[in-house]
Amino acid sequence: MDYEAAVNELIDGAAKPPNSLGLLEKYFRKMLLAWGVRHDEVKPHHLIFAADNGVVEEGVVVFPAAITYLQAQNMVDGRATISCFCKSNQIPYTVVDVGINHLNAVGVDRKVAYGTKNFMKQEAMSCEEFAKAWQAGQELVADVVVHQGSNLISFGEMGIGNTTTSSAVLHALTGMFPEFLVGYGASPATSDVLKRKRQVVGKGVERHKAAMQTVEDIIRCVGGFDIAAICSGMLECARQRVPFVIDGFITAVAYACAARINGEIEKYAIPSHVSREPGMAYALLLGNILADDVIIRGGMALGEGTGAVLMVSMLKSTAYAMFHMARLSDFDLSAVTPAAM
Repeated sequence: MDYEAAVNELIDGAAKPPNSLGLLEKYFRKMLLAWGVRHDEVKPHHLIFAADNGVVEEGVVVFPAAITYLQAQNMVDGRATISCFCKSNQIPYTVVDVGINHLNAVGVDRKVAYGTKNFMKQEAMSCEEFAKAWQAGQELVADVVVHQGSNLISFGEMGIGNTTTSSAVLHALTGMFPEFLVGYGASPATSDVLKRKRQVVGKGVERHKAAMQTVEDIIRCVGGFDIAAICSGMLECARQRVPFVIDGFITAVAYACAARINGEIEKYAIPSHVSREPGMAYALLLGNILADDVIIRGGMALGEGTGAVLMVSMLKSTAYAMFHMARLSDFDLSAVTPAAM
C-alpha cells in the first residue's frame, strides 16, 4: 500500500460515518500528505513576526504606532491574546522582531530597521532590508523544524498599519480596485479613515508601479517586513515538507505572494479563518483556497495568529482522534444480539 492509500485508509477506516468530520478530515489528510511520512504526533510551533510600518504617517490608522512595541512585549510576557491561546493549547510560540520602531528588541532580535519607510514618499524598504527580512523568515522556520522537530507551523503578525501594507501588496498583485480590498483592520469603523486608507493604497501602488516587476519587488516597495518574513517562511515550509496554517488577512496576502512564487505551495497551506477584511477571500483564492473551504467564521480582526492557533488546536484534536479511535474493522456485528421486541 502506498503512502496516500495508507492515509486514506487511516481516515476512511476510522469508526465514524464517512466524511462526518468534513473539513477537519480534509485538512488532516492534507497535513499527512504534506509530511510525506506519517508522524504519530502533531508538533506545532507558532511564529509571530512583528514590525512597524512607515505608512502610518498618512493617517491610515486610529491607534498610535507605539502599540506595536507594547503589544509585542505583552506577547513575550505571556499577557497577550495569542500568548494565552498558545499556552492554553500547549503550543510553543516565538515572537520575532523584524522591524519594531524601538531601540530595544522584542523577543528574537532580527530587527532590520526601525520600521519600514512611508511608501507614499519612497520605497518601503531597500533591497538590503528586504533581503534581511526575507532571510529572517526562512531561518526561523528552518530552526524550529530542523532543530526543534516541529512538523506544523502557524504564522501570526503584529504591526500597526499592516492591513494597509497588505492591501497595497494585494492591489499591486491583482490590479483590483482598493474599494474591494481595503477594510478597517482592527480600527473602529470610521469612514474618513477608510476613505483615506483606500486613497493611500491606490496612490502608493501607482507611485511604484514601474519598479514592481516581481512579487519580491511588490513586497519591497509597498509591503512590510512582516509580510516579507512570513512569505519567505511559508516557502521554507514547502522546502521542508512541513504544512503551515494561515491566519488572517496579512498572512493570507503573504501566502498569495508565496503562491505566485511557487505554484506547488498550496499542497502545504491550511487556512484557519476568514477575517473581516474584504480582501481576505481574494488573497486566499490566489493560492487556490476557496473561502467556503475555511472552517472558522468568527468575524475576527485581531491578528497575532489567533485564528491560526485555534485551527492548530483543531488539527491536534483531529489527529489524536484518528490515531487513537476504534476502527471499523474492529466491529463484530455478528456478536450483537438485538433485544427481543
